[in-house]
Amino acid sequence: MDVFGASVLSPHVTVPLRAAVAAARSRVAGGRFAEPSATADGGQDAAMTHSWLFTGPPGSGRSVAARAFATALVCDNPDIVGCGRCDQCRSAAAGSHPDITWVHTDGVVIQVAEAREVIRTAAAMPTVAPWRIVVFEDADRFNDSSANALLKSIEEPPERTVFILCAPSTDPQDIAVTLRSRCRHLYVPTPSKQEVEAVLLADEKLGLSPEQANWAADVSGGHIGRARHLASQDAARQKRATALRLPGLVYEGAGAYQFITELVKTATEEAAASVADRDAREVAELESALGVGAKGRGVAKAQVGSVGQIKELEKEQKNRRTRLLRDALDLALIDIAGLYRDAMMLAAGAVDDSGAPVGGYLHPDQLKVSGELARRNRPDSLVRCIDAVSECRTTLGFNVKPEVALTAMVGRLKECCGQV
Repeated sequence: MDVFGASVLSPHVTVPLRAAVAAARSRVAGGRFAEPSATADGGQDAAMTHSWLFTGPPGSGRSVAARAFATALVCDNPDIVGCGRCDQCRSAAAGSHPDITWVHTDGVVIQVAEAREVIRTAAAMPTVAPWRIVVFEDADRFNDSSANALLKSIEEPPERTVFILCAPSTDPQDIAVTLRSRCRHLYVPTPSKQEVEAVLLADEKLGLSPEQANWAADVSGGHIGRARHLASQDAARQKRATALRLPGLVYEGAGAYQFITELVKTATEEAAASVADRDAREVAELESALGVGAKGRGVAKAQVGSVGQIKELEKEQKNRRTRLLRDALDLALIDIAGLYRDAMMLAAGAVDDSGAPVGGYLHPDQLKVSGELARRNRPDSLVRCIDAVSECRTTLGFNVKPEVALTAMVGRLKECCGQV
C-alpha cells in the first residue's frame, strides 16, 4: 500500500495528488513545472505546480495530506508513486528527510525572521531527492510581515522547491489573499466516523477495544488527533467533560461565571506546566551559550547584548504559553457549540426515524443534557447560543483576555436562554 492508501484521505484528495506527483515526474521541462492546462469541463488538469494550499476543518487531515504528498514527491520508486518502502519514503516518514522542511510555530504567529530563515533554506537545491519541499503547517498564523516575506518566493519559486501551505480555510482571516491567489487549492474534508474508528483500531500502540474506538470516533467530530487523545488519555476525557458542564451552569445564577474563572485559571496553569521543563532547558542553554555567570577578562564585553537575547527568549516562551492556552480554550468552546447544536436539532425536530439529530449526535454521551436544553429553549435561541460561542472563539484570536471574552459569552448565553 502506498503512502496515499495508508492515510485516511478521501479520493477527492488522493486522486489529484497522485496525478500531480506523476505529472511532476514526467512533465518537467528545463527545470520548471509545466503550467496546468484547461480541461474540457473548464477545470484544470493534474499538472504539478510549485505552490499548494491545503484547507479543511481542524483534524480533517491537512497535515496528513501534506505529509503524504511530500513523501510521494521524494519517493524514488520508479513504479509506485509514494511507495512507502524506499529509503526516501522511510526517511520522510521518520521526519528526518533532508529535503523536507516542516514549519510550525509554538507562538501566536509565525514571525518574519522565522519565515525569512526558512525561505533561505528553501532557495537551496535539494540534496538527495528531486525536489525540496517546505510545508507550512500553520499558514493561518502568518502575520502581514511574514506573509509578505514568503510572497516573493511563492511568486518566483526556486526551480526545485515546492511550497505546501496548510490552513483552515481560504478566508482572508486564515490565509493572506495574495498567498491564496498564487497557490493551487485543495480542500481536505473531515473523515467519517467509520474512517476515524478504523484508524484507531489499526493503531496497535493504542490497543483499544472496539467499544473504546467507537466512543472516541463518536465524540471527536471527525478529528483523528483528538480521537487518539480522548481514547488514550484520561486527562483529555476529563477536560471535555468539564467543558460540557457550562450549558447546564448557565441556569445556576453566578455558577457559570465562577466556572469560567476556574476554567481559565486551570487552562493557564496547565499550559505553563506543559512547557515548564522546555522553558527551563531553553533558558539554561541560552545562558550557557552566552557565558552567563562566567568570570574572567573579556567576559563582560562578550556578554553585551545577552540581556536582550534572554528577554527575546522569554517573549517567545510567553507567546507559546498563550497559544497553548488559546488552543485549549478553543477546543472547549468547540465542544460546547457541539452540545448546543445537538439541542438545536432536537428542538427544531430535525431528527431521523430513531429520534436522533439528522447526521447523528456530536455528543452521544450527553443525551440527557442536550434533551433538557432542547426542552427549555426554542430553536432560534439555541442558534443564538451557537453564534455566541462562535463569536467568542473569534474574539480569543484578537488578543482579548480570555476571562473577558468568556465572561461576555456567558452573558450572551444567559440572555439567549432567558436567564437575565
